[in-house]
Amino acid sequence: MKKLSIFSVAFLISTIALFSSFTSVNYNSTNPDPPIANEFDILVKYLESNGNFINSSASPAFIDADVVKKNMKNAKYHLIDIRSESKFDAGHIKNANVVKPTELLSYFDYEIDPAEFDKIVIICYSGQTAAYYTSLLRLAGYDNVYSMKWGMSAWRLDFADASWNKALKSDYASKVGTANNPKAAKGSKPVLKTGESSGKDILTARLEKVFAVPYKESSVKSSVAFGNPGNYYIVSYRAADKYSKGHVPKAINYKPNASMSSTSDLYTLPTNKEILVTGATGQGSAYVTAYLDLLGYNASNLSYGTNGYMYKAAKSNGWETFSKKEINMYPVVE
Repeated sequence: MKKLSIFSVAFLISTIALFSSFTSVNYNSTNPDPPIANEFDILVKYLESNGNFINSSASPAFIDADVVKKNMKNAKYHLIDIRSESKFDAGHIKNANVVKPTELLSYFDYEIDPAEFDKIVIICYSGQTAAYYTSLLRLAGYDNVYSMKWGMSAWRLDFADASWNKALKSDYASKVGTANNPKAAKGSKPVLKTGESSGKDILTARLEKVFAVPYKESSVKSSVAFGNPGNYYIVSYRAADKYSKGHVPKAINYKPNASMSSTSDLYTLPTNKEILVTGATGQGSAYVTAYLDLLGYNASNLSYGTNGYMYKAAKSNGWETFSKKEINMYPVVE
């Protein structure tokens, strides 16, 4: 009996193995390949499961110039100036470190231990470029990184005169739209081809690719936007009441800190048209632009936001605007 049982079991196992081999061959020869996981979906799920930064109250992550000034001697603050070396040499905040934007990832990986600092502050000319790269670093998992609001324009008047004070314009105030334009229907998603399968690895590959492209390639001037609004799918990333009082023609309102999630309006964004993100100052919208670029969309940021095309109206409406009160006269190292 015992021998018969052993023989029966062996026969059964052999039969199952033989059948399995037949079905395997049949599948590979007659059926299509099994579906490959969509990298875009994996990345979105990973980011939303790990803080969901863009759709949270943590975004945008600004720090004011006066806070930076008070902590210039604080060893727990690390300042990174991403302007050109010539501009840095002409005047920078004491103890700041000059780093090229394209080298930020390697700087965080090999030059510093980010966890040693309470706050790492990214500094640029106007606050917009710093906002873009701060967003990417936040998405990379560095939760202690902040962009200095208004950039060096908030540090001293001469910097403001070279940046923000030149950008405050109302040239297109009479051409703004007020219509409530509808969002597009949910459609296709970007196709990512990193070759990776985990959310973390896809994120790393995408970060390397996006960091390699200068921010200026993701920036659009007001004159271009108003001259050819039909060239873009325009996202007005502002509160609904502000949107209704004036926006770039054809712009569509998307609610801040909520609309860029997979459960909201993310999939209404097109993959076959450049997405132009607009905001009040170009800083908050730069955070969103970076996120969309990371996900594989073709996104750009409207430089200086409403301050750059309807400044006087924005100021009279009590919206966020750059003004003299934002400018300090703090010392620099030359």
